[in-house]
Formats: sequence, structure tokens, C-alpha cells
Amino acid sequence: MKISLSLAAVLTFLVAGLLSYLVAIAAAIFIENRSVAAVEERLEQSGVSWVELRGDGLQVHISGEAPNEAARFRALTLAAAVVDDDRLIDEITVADPAGISTPDFLLEMLRNSDGISMIGLIPTDADGETIAARIADITNGVEVANLVESVDYPIPQGWDAALEYGLRALRLLPRSKISVMQGKVTVTAVADSVAERDSAISRLNSYPQAGLDVVIDISAPRPVITPFAFRMIREGDVATLEVCSADTEANAARIITAAEAAGLATGESCDVGLGVPSTEWARAIEVAVAALAELGEGTLTFSDADVSLVAKEGTSQRLFDRVVGELDRNLPNLFSLQAILPPPPQDSGALEAPEFTASLSETGAVQVRGRLPDENLQAANQAFAQALFGSENVYFATNLDEALPEGWSVRSLAGLEALSFLHDGDLLITPAKLTLSGRVADRDHIELASRLLSDKLDGADFEINVTVDASLAPEPELLSPETCLSRINDLLAETKITFDPGSIEINESTGAILDRLAEILPDCRHVDMEIGGHTDSQGREEMNLTLSQARADAVLNGLLARRVLVSNLSARGYGEANPIADNDTEEGREQNRRIEFKLIDRTAAENDTPEEAADAEAPAGEEAQQ
Repeated sequence: MKISLSLAAVLTFLVAGLLSYLVAIAAAIFIENRSVAAVEERLEQSGVSWVELRGDGLQVHISGEAPNEAARFRALTLAAAVVDDDRLIDEITVADPAGISTPDFLLEMLRNSDGISMIGLIPTDADGETIAARIADITNGVEVANLVESVDYPIPQGWDAALEYGLRALRLLPRSKISVMQGKVTVTAVADSVAERDSAISRLNSYPQAGLDVVIDISAPRPVITPFAFRMIREGDVATLEVCSADTEANAARIITAAEAAGLATGESCDVGLGVPSTEWARAIEVAVAALAELGEGTLTFSDADVSLVAKEGTSQRLFDRVVGELDRNLPNLFSLQAILPPPPQDSGALEAPEFTASLSETGAVQVRGRLPDENLQAANQAFAQALFGSENVYFATNLDEALPEGWSVRSLAGLEALSFLHDGDLLITPAKLTLSGRVADRDHIELASRLLSDKLDGADFEINVTVDASLAPEPELLSPETCLSRINDLLAETKITFDPGSIEINESTGAILDRLAEILPDCRHVDMEIGGHTDSQGREEMNLTLSQARADAVLNGLLARRVLVSNLSARGYGEANPIADNDTEEGREQNRRIEFKLIDRTAAENDTPEEAADAEAPAGEEAQQ
């Protein structure tokens, strides 16, 4: 009996084991079939028909001949989305690429303040990791996200040249997308100013481009124009454009077309910028220019929304009334029209008209004569003239006349300021008109004078008879790089550039220093310099690096706001990497929180590889510290 019970127990154990084994086999077969079916369904849905699948327990064998490496990679990726990678057995072969056309390789490098990303498809031999390392090297260790795929095809002709150009462009432009293809590079970027954009385009055009199709698209914010002005004078059938502002290139073309129809010679242009008083600016100028042409001769002035139309002396009253009436009706809302028809000449027996005159000599001496309404305004005009031209250069001899027309003092002050834009010349103010004549070194000074008078005179008639004499332009004082750096050193040794804690905003004290730097830097515009930002070691390294870059950028932008040409300057943040004192003491940390100017040899860098160019940016002289 005992033997029978033992035998029964053994048999029971064996039967249970056999059943477990059979259940395990069934479960494996079920999982195998289900996995193969799921992968097969996913591949069919994606249009992959060349793959063969075979289950082996929990593993799925994937085989077949892929038309190319990219197709193989795609099939494996689709299968891995259904079953785990460790259950996939890759047995796929790739068709012989001989006779198969080379794919369209594309490498896109995207750079911004967060880092650099690489995406696209490149030849295997191009080595994405090597490219990423080169990018990190030439951008001083900026983080690079490598998301490129590669296929085993030969590197096509023109790829290496395009890549080298693209890396140079990437190094130059901190906010950019560089697209590299065989024989072609597309550069898309954003600049902080028009000057920076023009400088970048010039440098990009100087890079070697033999055999390359290079497309450059760099945008920049438009400047703010104030006042938004337009002034045209028509004499006979000929129109002269003194100043022209427009809000878009298209509207600038509309304005020029209208002016040419009124007698303007071809080849003129408008300044495009922000600050337009109305979206109807171009249409307002079109109808006003047409009105001026119908009058025959006269002057048309826009200063923001104020419009002044001054007819030629002797214009028919009937014609004047009709043209002005139609113009007033056709001007868009917001624009205010002031139309002036000068009175006929006074009889010969009439009293002499009052005058206010100022004469500026080539030596800078100014003689002011004529009439002013009272002693207070006489003193104000004298003080203003002395402020403009220097006390020692002004001879002031005016008489008082209480019967002067309204607005006389406004015209005298505006006229003196306009005269200050000239190299030499004369100012004449009469009850009918303000006339400015003389010479300037460049046309920009005429535009400045015209804008000023358009803004200040509130529609009163004025005339500018100023010629451009290029010989008057002073020869630039080309200081040596060492002299430039020494002047900056002397200034920063005298006072410090500081920022409020944790701030990147220019405070009052820093603004005063930038004002003084703005006086030095125009004489050093041929010297390439770097503005380096440095911090102490307190805080996270990444935060300090970002803060130092932002402060260096703030100094650069502050100089730009002071109308300093900054194409020769660059800003770079070093964070806490280069201390000059002990960060364990407050005194040391204070010294480490600084802005430095140093010389850069860009000439050598332009001829070097991107890696060599990065090494070439070493100080070429003593650093200016703060």
C-alpha cells in the first residue's frame, strides 16, 4: 500500500510537470505568432513589402533585401516600435548600391542661445561625430545635439567645400540655420541691426565660394525714423527730393514712382524704417505729390502727420484754391494740411522786411545779426548759438523788434540748429521764408537739416540750398590698435563698468561710461576688438556663462544705441572661466566681475580653417579690464 501511494505521487508530479511544459510551449507559440503578426501588420501599413519575418520562441527574425541602408533602418525602426530591440534578430541584407543614384544629402545646423542642433542625412564617411566635434571647437564648446543619420554612399563632389563654408558661416552667426548640400549652402540668420547684417553679409561674401551656390538671407530690425518725413521741391518740370521716409520697400517704390511722375530723376530712394504715423503714409504722399505737380511749382513737406504745401509766388489764386480743396478731401484721415500761397511782392515804397541772419565761416566762426522780439529771446538765441558753435566762436549783434511775426523765435532757434549741420554757410529768415545755404561734406547732413526744419517749423516755408563737397570730409584719424586699447584702458582704469546684481540692464553709471567710450571708438573703427564678459564663481557655471554673454551683449548694444559703428566689435561671454583674482574673497570676486576689451586678428582668421580661426582669436595686446 505504501508503494502504491508513492507511485501515485510520482505520477501526479510527472503529469503536472508535463502539463506545465505543454502550457509553456503553447504560450511561447502564442507570443511568437502574435509578435510576428503585429510586426507584419505594422510593416504592411507603412508600405514595407520586401521584409520576411520568422518567429523563434520569443524572438522575431527579420530578413529580406533592403533597397538601401535607409530602407533597412526604417524597417528595423518600425519593427522595434512593436517588439523590444533585444527580441529582434536583424538578418536584413542591403542591395548592392552600384547603379543606384546617390541620395540627396542634407545637413542642417541650427544655432541659437540654447545651443546647436545637427539634423539631416549625410554620407557615412562624412562622420557626424567629427562634424559635431568641429562645431563645438569653433563655437567655444557650445553644446551640440547630433541628430543626423548616415548612409554608406561615397561623399559627393562639392560636399566638402559646402561643409567648410557652412562651418565658417555657423561660427560667424549666433542665430542662424545653415543648410549644407553637395555644391550648395543656404544661410538664414537674424542680425541685431542693419549694420551688423551688412557686416555679416560682407564677411560671408569674402569666404571662398569657388564652385558653390551660396544663398544668403539675413534679416535685421528696421531703424526707427523720427520724425517720419518727406520733402520735395518742384521748379519748372524738375522735382528735387530732399528727404524721403517709408515703412516698407513696397511703399518706398510707390512713393518714388509718384515722385518720378512729378519730375524726379530716376535713381532716388527712400529710407525704410519704423515710426510711420499712419498705414496710409504712401497714399497720402502720392496724392500730395500729384497736387504739387498740378500746382506747377512749390514745396511739399511731410513731418509725421503734418503736411505743408507752399505754392510758388505768383500762383493763380483760383488754381491754388481748387488744388488745395481737392488735396484736403483726398488726404487720408489723421493727416493735417497747411497750404500757403505767398503774397505778391511788396511795393517798392514799402518798409524793409525784417531779417534774422547767421553766417558760419570755414573756420567755425559765426556772426549772428538781425532782429529778435525781446531781451529774453535775444538771450536764449545767444546762449543756444554759443552752445552749438562754442562761446569763443560766436559774435552776436541783434536788435529788438516787438512787431515781428508770430513764430519768429522758433524759426531763429531751428535755423541756428540747422546751420550747425553745415561745414559753412548762411541762414536767412524773413517773414515769408527761412533759407539755408552753404556746403556739407555728405548728403546725410542735408537730410538732418531738412528733417529738423520740417519738424520744428510747423508748416512754415523753408528752402535749403546746400551743396555736397566731398573734399570737406575730414581724413579719418587711424589710430594704432595699441593706442586704441590704451585709451580704453585709461578710461576703464578711471571708472568701472558695473551692472546691478543679477541684471543685464545698462544703469546710469554704466551709461555714462559708454558715453565716453562712444567718443573713443569712432577713431578705432578699423581695429577689431572683442568685448569679453566675466563673472565670479558664485552660482552655477551655466548661469554665469549666460550672464557674462548677456552683459557683453548689453555693452555692445549700448554702444550701438549711441550710434557707434560696431561692425569691428564682437561680444563674448566667458563666465567664471578666466579669473584674475581669488574667488574666495569679496575683493577678488569684485575684480573677477568685469568687462574686458581685447584685440582680435580677424585678417588671419579669415584665411584659416574654422579650427585655426578659433585659435587665432588670442589677445594681440594688453587687455582693458574692469
